Amino acid sequence: MSAALAVLSALLLLCSSLVSAAPAAAATIDVNAWYVLVNRHSGKVADVYERATGDGAAIVQWARNDGAWQQWQFVDSGGGYYRLRSRHSGKVLDVYNHSTADGANIVQWSDLNGANQQFRVADTDNGHVKLINRNSGKALEAWEWSTADGARLSQYTDLNGANQQWRLVKLGDTTPPPTYPNPGLVTGDINVHDPEVTKTPSGGYLLAHTGNGVSLKTSSDRTAWRNAGAAFPGGVPWAHPYTDGSNHVWAPDITHVNGRYYMYYSASTFGSNRSAIFLATSTSGASGSWTNEGLVIESRTSDNFNAIDPNLVIDDEGRWWLAFGSFWSGIKMVQLNPSTGKRMDSTIRSIAGRNGGAIEAPTIYKRGSYYYQLVSFDTCCQGAASTYRIMVGRSTSVTGPYVDRNGVALTSGGGTQLLAGHGDIHGPGHQAVLADTDGDILFYHWYAGDNSSRLGINKIGYDTAGWPYVY
Repeated sequence: MSAALAVLSALLLLCSSLVSAAPAAAATIDVNAWYVLVNRHSGKVADVYERATGDGAAIVQWARNDGAWQQWQFVDSGGGYYRLRSRHSGKVLDVYNHSTADGANIVQWSDLNGANQQFRVADTDNGHVKLINRNSGKALEAWEWSTADGARLSQYTDLNGANQQWRLVKLGDTTPPPTYPNPGLVTGDINVHDPEVTKTPSGGYLLAHTGNGVSLKTSSDRTAWRNAGAAFPGGVPWAHPYTDGSNHVWAPDITHVNGRYYMYYSASTFGSNRSAIFLATSTSGASGSWTNEGLVIESRTSDNFNAIDPNLVIDDEGRWWLAFGSFWSGIKMVQLNPSTGKRMDSTIRSIAGRNGGAIEAPTIYKRGSYYYQLVSFDTCCQGAASTYRIMVGRSTSVTGPYVDRNGVALTSGGGTQLLAGHGDIHGPGHQAVLADTDGDILFYHWYAGDNSSRLGINKIGYDTAGWPYVY
């Protein structure tokens, strides 16, 4: 080979390698659409912190819920640059105080079309984009590679890190409502904690909740509620070894099936996993009519789970399962024998967890081809200071694996936020779902400013991808 041909061959190889390393074609931006910006590293999305509407409010990352505070519109500034406008506040992403420094805060600000409010969409080779600020030339990133809710967004020298890469998810026309709704109208005896409800044969509603001997309420229309006594007005002496002698038992789960009411309920003391789940049955559901059927499962201080917060789910094949759990190693599931309501075998499955963190109160229900698992994250039982929030994942199998909207397993701390505190509604959680004649209905408790716990009821809708939202 001649020297000239060798040089030509080397140049062709170099060009070939450069072409193969080139980024994907430029991202197509629809300026009429609303987008969710999903960080490649954390799986969380760009979010206006605490749904603020003022200039200077922090932009953070948060678990995706598709609220208006997580939706952004690209407004063309010309020259390949865009402002990103919040659907919630109408303000745009802004590098605070026109800073050019690494680590400068990203906030929202009134749209002045300043260079510090303009971002170029730069492609990567993996389907994600980088957002490069026009004023500083730096990239939008999740600061210090955080994966936590509430971690701030900043700008930093473009290193092409996963924390600087974003997936642009364009939302369809049927997006969730722009803000969380307040609870629907309820009247009468509405002070409840850990509510669960089933339909009665007559078409009414029977609600059970935490209280002495398991508290009961009834309604004919899902709006007006009245006290209906206790399942066990004489107390629950069989539960005393777990409750330090108290008759106060927790978190009942109630289902009407095969002509009987089945109620699973838990006995424990606060912060302890010396706990038990019992079964009771009744043909009428009335106060005093319940028969204690005995222990279903217990946990001891040496166990890595907590036997409270039961939820019965019957799958498409007619098999019975009991989900339960709180803190420790997370949410568990056991199979039940439908003829007895007791355990089928000794297998305990793990279906959700936060590595020992605050997760509890599982609810599983079927819609379409998916089983949806709802859980409560964070702090319960602190009145208006409670930070409970409802999260969701789904699976095509009742036993999992359950994943959130971003594909993160619920056993790895995943969960897409469905409902959280807002305004004067504090700590909504310990949820239940009822398939009613007008659709799926979400029941939960929430705290008012006077620290009382109250009944919350909302309808559940589903977006074009099949993910639930409340309205």
